[in-house]
Amino acid sequence: MPRLLLIDDDPIISEMVTLNLETAGYQVSQANDGIKGQALAIQLQPDLVILDLMLPRVDGFTVCQRLRRDERTKEIPVLMLTAMGQTQDKVEGFNAGADDYLTKPFELEEMLARVRALLRRTNRIIDAAKHGEILNYGALTLVPERFEAIWFNNTVKLTHLEFELLHCLLQRHGQTVSPSEILKEVWGYEPDDDIETIRVHIRHLRTKLEPDPRHPKYIKTVYGAGYCLELPSTSYEESESA
Repeated sequence: MPRLLLIDDDPIISEMVTLNLETAGYQVSQANDGIKGQALAIQLQPDLVILDLMLPRVDGFTVCQRLRRDERTKEIPVLMLTAMGQTQDKVEGFNAGADDYLTKPFELEEMLARVRALLRRTNRIIDAAKHGEILNYGALTLVPERFEAIWFNNTVKLTHLEFELLHCLLQRHGQTVSPSEILKEVWGYEPDDDIETIRVHIRHLRTKLEPDPRHPKYIKTVYGAGYCLELPSTSYEESESA
């Protein structure tokens, strides 16, 4: 039974979310402030953290950043659950390391769908490797067991979400992939038409893979259409990337 950790100081929201998650077959632990939440994440090693942003003692952005910096918790998926729904809030949440972002008020079915999608993510990549999906081309090799990329013979550590996004583009390298395709394949659903969610993670990937992220040569934006991964056909091409 998957164990989830809910960090939220609103007792009504916490009770409602916990009840519905437990009914869906999950084991749920709770914390009502950022300090307790981080401590429980380290102690329990949950399969998923559901994290409010407006928390007492330490806010959710800071908690997420701390979870990502800690070797014991950096791989745990984080779903941010918050009333802060502006685009900039989402960008800040993703920059802090969140895997997904759900705005209050929300439909319980939507929350459950996002929880299921996050929990499936790791197994989906491992299964892809077993079923012969493309994991290398030229200078790029993906290592699903460690969520790493071998890029021009350098090892690049990726988050689970960055790995899935790169994997999605690699399956169609040389082709333009639309935002709706990316959202459906990587996130497991089509949350909305706000592609800022994708843009944030594309920027993170470019920072890790591009010699000059401001002028990308490998992960290209096709304006009005989506993104295209253009890879050299050989791994021996000289690269300036770190």
